Formats: sequence, structure tokens, C-alpha cells
Amino acid sequence: MSRFLFVLFGVLLLASCGGGSKQPPSRLNDACSIAREKPDYIKAFKSTERKWGVPVHVQMATIYQESRYRHDARTPHKYVLGVIPMGRQSSAYGYGQALDGTWEQYQRETGKRRAKRDRIRDASDFIGWYMNKSYERNGIHPSDTRNQYLAYHEGHTGYARGSYNSKSWLLNVASDVDARAELYQAQLANCRY
Repeated sequence: MSRFLFVLFGVLLLASCGGGSKQPPSRLNDACSIAREKPDYIKAFKSTERKWGVPVHVQMATIYQESRYRHDARTPHKYVLGVIPMGRQSSAYGYGQALDGTWEQYQRETGKRRAKRDRIRDASDFIGWYMNKSYERNGIHPSDTRNQYLAYHEGHTGYARGSYNSKSWLLNVASDVDARAELYQAQLANCRY
């Protein structure tokens, strides 16, 4: 009987540790709490900042908006007649909600064939790569959160055409992302992690 309890205890211990690392941070409005709770996130963000020049707070605000830090975030299903599911609204997936085609381009151009959208270091690197392209193609400075987000959402060509100007809801979202980035930047300047 004691061997059974020992095995049961071991299984329960392993099960309780199993999924925790993929859970979103518990306090998404506090950058310092995110940094303390998920040190691997901050490590990834800093690495991306060094490599691509995209500040940590810009990456954090973008991931917050795109997935609320859920590694397996997906777009909602489309429905016919309001009840018959007909697939997802888009192929966007993971922390950064990268589309299949854009993710494949990132993998080709960076040589990161094994990169995964649901891995924070890869999602962070993807955001850095994409925002660096936004700087190269459209002249958007990496610290210009609002315009970087608009280009991230609309694509480089859509941004260049100004497609976002006819989407007042998107302009509001971009302003929210910018405000969150400023909040995160101020918080990170005043905390230890």
C-alpha cells in the first residue's frame, strides 16, 4: 500500500508541475510581476532587443494585445448560419498571432526552421524580425509602438498604403498598445527582476 501511495504522490507532483510554465502571467498589468513570474520571457525580450533593436516594452505590449500572453492563442471560429463552424478567421497562432505565411517567411529568412509560434523566445524573435522589417521598409522606428503595431496588424504593404486610416477601431487599439508600452516601460524602469 505504501508503494502505491508513493507512486500516486509522484504522479500528482509531476502533474501539478506539468502545465504551469505555459500559463500566462497572473498580473498582466504589471511588467515587474511578469518579469519576476516569467524570467524566461524577459530573457527572450532582452535578447530580441539586442538582436533587432525593438525595446522590451514594445514587445511586451504587442504580445499583450495579440494573445494576452497565451501561448496557444488562436482567432475565433467562423460560423455559417450562426451555428456551423467553418474554420478559423485566420491562421494567426501563438504569442504573437503570426500568420502561417509570415511565419514561414520568418523561418526561411532567419534559418530558424524549428522555431515555434507557441515558444516565447521564438515569438519574441519573430516580433523583432518583423518590426525591424517595418523600420527598413516603412521607416518606423522600433520604439514607435503605435505605428509599429499598425504595420504589424496591417502588414508592410497595407501600412504603406495607409489602410489603417479607414479603421477607427484599429487606430484606437494601436493607441491602447502604445499606452500599455509606456506603462510597461515606466514599470520596468523602477523594478528589479
